[in-house]
Amino acid sequence: MSTSSVSKGCFVFKPGSKKRRISSPTADYFSQGKNDSEDSGLRFATCQLLWKQINSETEKIQEELNKQLFDNLIHFLRQSHSELQTKKTEWMCRMKSSEIPTAALVLGVNVTDHDMTFKSLSEVLQDNVTPYVVSLQAKECPGIKHLLQKLMGQLMDCNVDVDSSEEEECVNISQKKIRCSMASLSKWYESVTKKTDSETPSKKRTSSSRHWQSPPIVVIFKDMESFTTKVLQDFIVISSQHIREFPLVLIFGIATSPMIIHRLLPHSVSSLLCIELFQSLSCKEHLATVIDKLLLTTQFPFKLSEKVLQVLINIFLYHDFSVQNFIKGFQLSIVEHFYSQPLSVLCCQLLEAKKRVNSLSHNQCENIRSLPSFRRYVESQVSEKQIALLTEDSFLKEVTQTLLEDLHIYHENYFTVLRCLHVFTTSLPKYPLGKQIRELHCACLGKSVWETEEYESAIQLLRMLAKDELVAILQKCAEIFISSSGKQFSNTVEKLEEFLARFQNLEAETSEVQDVSVSSQKELQKTTDLYHLQKTLLALKESKRSKKLTKFEMLRFEVVDFIDSLKLPCSCRDADPERGGVFQHS
Repeated sequence: MSTSSVSKGCFVFKPGSKKRRISSPTADYFSQGKNDSEDSGLRFATCQLLWKQINSETEKIQEELNKQLFDNLIHFLRQSHSELQTKKTEWMCRMKSSEIPTAALVLGVNVTDHDMTFKSLSEVLQDNVTPYVVSLQAKECPGIKHLLQKLMGQLMDCNVDVDSSEEEECVNISQKKIRCSMASLSKWYESVTKKTDSETPSKKRTSSSRHWQSPPIVVIFKDMESFTTKVLQDFIVISSQHIREFPLVLIFGIATSPMIIHRLLPHSVSSLLCIELFQSLSCKEHLATVIDKLLLTTQFPFKLSEKVLQVLINIFLYHDFSVQNFIKGFQLSIVEHFYSQPLSVLCCQLLEAKKRVNSLSHNQCENIRSLPSFRRYVESQVSEKQIALLTEDSFLKEVTQTLLEDLHIYHENYFTVLRCLHVFTTSLPKYPLGKQIRELHCACLGKSVWETEEYESAIQLLRMLAKDELVAILQKCAEIFISSSGKQFSNTVEKLEEFLARFQNLEAETSEVQDVSVSSQKELQKTTDLYHLQKTLLALKESKRSKKLTKFEMLRFEVVDFIDSLKLPCSCRDADPERGGVFQHS
């Protein structure tokens, strides 16, 4: 078919005027879908407030865990800087003058958490040591020119010419076009330090209170293993040639092993570095602290169920070892709970929850009545109270307030007893109830732990503990109960102190053993026929069984029985088994 009638040309299509899409407020999403829109704004505000508190606590935990590591790094920088300042003439004359102070920071395989650590480290260094802190990543530095570009760009906050072929004027007068070289960096540092020295005394005093005199330039390689060998070698060799002109300190972020430095760098290059090793807290210890501060506490009303907690822990252990991802999963559980559960409006502090119960509507009262946990509670009551709970909203609100208070008390007591039980079982061989407290917590959430074979095995092993071990465990348990905010533990503390006093009194007493009449060795030797020999051996066996326990053994059994009696009543499960519920009552 001929297409000669079709003209070739360029056609311009003018876009039609499109209305700008107006995004609805985030709180409106809580009222969309099949969920009840009642109190959606209050649920959203409660969710935001809860996450703000949890996020603040998380940042506090991160700061406390990194404090020791950052203090050691600052001490290393101060020591390296003082050598340069106090022995400058002698230092420049020695071969050591070409060595670059280098901190090998081993952070572990949880790479996704490294950015948060380096961000905190940069802030600490900029606040207390030097304003000249540079963070480099391997993907941004495929070559030495790109590395120098990023280095000088972050230091000088200006446009950088990579090729350095010609000088060009910039349109923005406040920004300068410079060449990427160590010579340019040296001149810039010299001009900056001279400018600082020529400042007025008041400004200089303010600056010196935060930063050191002639502060060093700190270069952080976030992912040292990912840098190419040539880039690292070229940068270290060039920097060592200019180390006399300005103080430079390198920090290598290492995920695997410090040996990677010697694998990437030949001896001729690694000998230019004065390396000191620093080890951060392991990610497992970090996670244990996060779980202890966020989940095993009554500070936050939101609780995770056994399934959700186990999923988050499995992702951490078998996928990425990332504590930040664990916290994000925790945040997702919070958002989903407040979005999908209309009664999550009561997931707040106890006093506020009681106030909100009084303002519940009839539909929300019906939501309470539909909870499986509440149904089980109703079934356990007498018929008159059942009718009142199912028909009278005012009576339901009164009972709900009581149940919420009981739940709060239950959690206070539960976490205290959980820690005490963990102290007892964590020293047992093969850890029948888990080595970490999170394992014991998951076991308690899933079912009545005292009905399991593992618990029975732990009790059997506890009955064989040595005296020193048992006394040390009792002392730890007493400290846990004394520091606890839970009620009804005063008698428990007195009982534990009584046990400790009785153990001390045992040292001055002699063990008493029940007198058992057995056949003498001579009578046994006289027995010749098989029947009498068997009868005599059975008598010896029975005599060993009837042996009276020592006072220590009796006291040990008494202690274990007392600890076993501390178990709390099993809490009723919430309607939604996938996340922590509001209505769990003892």
